[in-house]
Amino acid sequence: MCTLEQRSNIFILTLTGNDDEHRLSPTLIAAILSALRQIKSVATSGSVLITNSQGRFFSNGLDLPWALAAGCRLKALARLTQMVESLRHVVAELVSLPIPTIAVVQGHAAAAGFVLALSHDYMLMREDRGVLYMSEIDLGGCLPDYFTVLFRAKIGSGLARRDVVLGGRKVRGREAVEMGIVDGVWGCEQSLREASMELAERLGSRKWDGKAYEKMRKGLYPKLCIVVGAVEDRILPAKL
Repeated sequence: MCTLEQRSNIFILTLTGNDDEHRLSPTLIAAILSALRQIKSVATSGSVLITNSQGRFFSNGLDLPWALAAGCRLKALARLTQMVESLRHVVAELVSLPIPTIAVVQGHAAAAGFVLALSHDYMLMREDRGVLYMSEIDLGGCLPDYFTVLFRAKIGSGLARRDVVLGGRKVRGREAVEMGIVDGVWGCEQSLREASMELAERLGSRKWDGKAYEKMRKGLYPKLCIVVGAVEDRILPAKL
């Protein structure tokens, strides 16, 4: 479902599996959450996280087929709610990591998959295959509270948010850069992964104090921290 590799001070979390859609099932969400907590427990000054995936999807959102397999509407809704609440903890862990985080979107990132990518500090995208898509408006669904807060926190343009959330716009690489959603695009998988490693090495070389980095990130997104339950610790600067 996912693997965690450490190369020097860089952690690489990769979504894997036979189903390359990487739908966020309870099992995959739990695996991601466990990996993030493991990273947090051993991260040091200069550590960085890269999250990427195998295949043509970054993640195609929550595992709706699993929810619908419950058989009746109430049971399906309960399963969907379970996944939404579990993913809330993943977003909280990403907000609380004491290290920079990078999402590498080499394919489709839809709905909750888009949310997972956007929860990172940086997003890099493949130009020819990368697609960002919030499908809820087309499916007749509503956004969980923390989805909405995340989009308001991470996408500065109101017009861009409108097009993504209310317009169901499928945003490709160059458009995503122009809309201020991703940091850059690359033409092939190899160049994208090389760029992510270069960025990680550059960020890691700064050797920022982890608690300070975490606190400053939380200060940028206070409403998001509230809705996902990420408590802010107040600390003195490490160099005082």
